[in-house]
Amino acid sequence: MHGGRAGCDEGSGNMEHHRQEWRGAHPRRRAPWGALALAMLTGLALLRNGSDIGFGPPQPAAAAARDNGSDGPTAQKRISGVAPLPYAPAARIRIPALKVDAPTVDVGLDREGWIEAPPPQDANLAGWYQNGIAPGQSGTAVVVGHVDNSTGPAVFFGLGSVKKGQHVEVARFDGRTAVFEVYGVEVYAKEDFPGARVYGDTGRPELRVITCGGGYDRDSGYAGNVVVFARLVATR
Repeated sequence: MHGGRAGCDEGSGNMEHHRQEWRGAHPRRRAPWGALALAMLTGLALLRNGSDIGFGPPQPAAAAARDNGSDGPTAQKRISGVAPLPYAPAARIRIPALKVDAPTVDVGLDREGWIEAPPPQDANLAGWYQNGIAPGQSGTAVVVGHVDNSTGPAVFFGLGSVKKGQHVEVARFDGRTAVFEVYGVEVYAKEDFPGARVYGDTGRPELRVITCGGGYDRDSGYAGNVVVFARLVATR
């Protein structure tokens, strides 16, 4: 997945502590753009310890590529009635088309300025970049996860097969769920990762889901990243 070494070691107990802590405190301020820009400018790393499972994860089809015209009047009209949500930490991510239903842990930046990966030991675990945007807030939220680990496929193994129009749901610690519709799926080489395109603020609530992709080498890991582009279409 996108983010370098798995530098944190959090689990379900920490998530419950986080829920209680958040409920008892004022919502945290949204972190400055500089925190995410730091990750962009230092060149976000790929997970280097993918497993050799004998077959690769699915890669995005050309038809799923982000459409430059997808932000036109039709799309704007369709989403114009969805109001952004206030801040609340992510708790769980679901991608019904992939049968993904996974808890999230907070991740930040490691010592080298890369987004951390969630702990690799738990294959069904995703990480929400806590220093950025909360899912459903106005701006671009980021969720990352492993494509595999030492035992085989992990939470986002099938991410490259997501299609336009399918949904990604993010449950939040305030009891609300943000529903996003996929409008593009792309794979980028790690040397040419377009940080501004992926993380840029579009002026509305969006989500990026990121994992490893492209070719795999035992020594250097995955050559690229799969990125899902999605926009908020409903809340509940």
